Amino acid sequence: MNIRFRFLFIMLLLAGAGTYMAFHRDLEVPPGRPFEEFPASHAGWRMIGQANLSENVVKVLMPTDYLSRRYAREDGSSVDMYLSFFDGGPDSGRIHSPKHCLPGGGWTELSSRHATLDLGGEAVNLVRAVYAMGNNREVIYYWFAMRGKTMSDEFSLKIAEISGSMFHRRRDQSFMRISVQGDGAQEEAERRIEGFLRDFYPVIRDFLPN
Repeated sequence: MNIRFRFLFIMLLLAGAGTYMAFHRDLEVPPGRPFEEFPASHAGWRMIGQANLSENVVKVLMPTDYLSRRYAREDGSSVDMYLSFFDGGPDSGRIHSPKHCLPGGGWTELSSRHATLDLGGEAVNLVRAVYAMGNNREVIYYWFAMRGKTMSDEFSLKIAEISGSMFHRRRDQSFMRISVQGDGAQEEAERRIEGFLRDFYPVIRDFLPN
């Protein structure tokens, strides 16, 4: 009797899972605002360059929308900003972590640590990292976001993706990376990145869904 009950329970569980998979559809969530409206200048920063991903990279990443820009201040100091958004629909891709992408592009991780940065009263969970390729150095701050929450590790992102799909029918996610290249002091690069984020974070949040 006990074996029959267990067998019946497993069959019902599998049937329920099959039904869920057959009828479950995640929503396509639009961004908070179209990325084409992202300001070219703000709080003393001015866009001085914009890049497009190659066709092959777009096919791999499959972002709903993205921005790849360089901003500079009047003193000439600059930062690179990359923002991508995935609406969670059937044709939407997913975030590729820098921990996998950068080493694949020839960069070596010199250091990486999780941190929390207060940006306009919001605690943003992010990664502070330094990468190298030959004599080139790059200081990078990055994080993942889903449903208004920021995350600094891939495991939390995966858990948020699964729970969001199951309970909210939402798999939309975004990725933010701010970086400074060069052989200057790491402390100066971090100050520049954090200054940019304090100026631009409210703008960035306005373009992403909650």
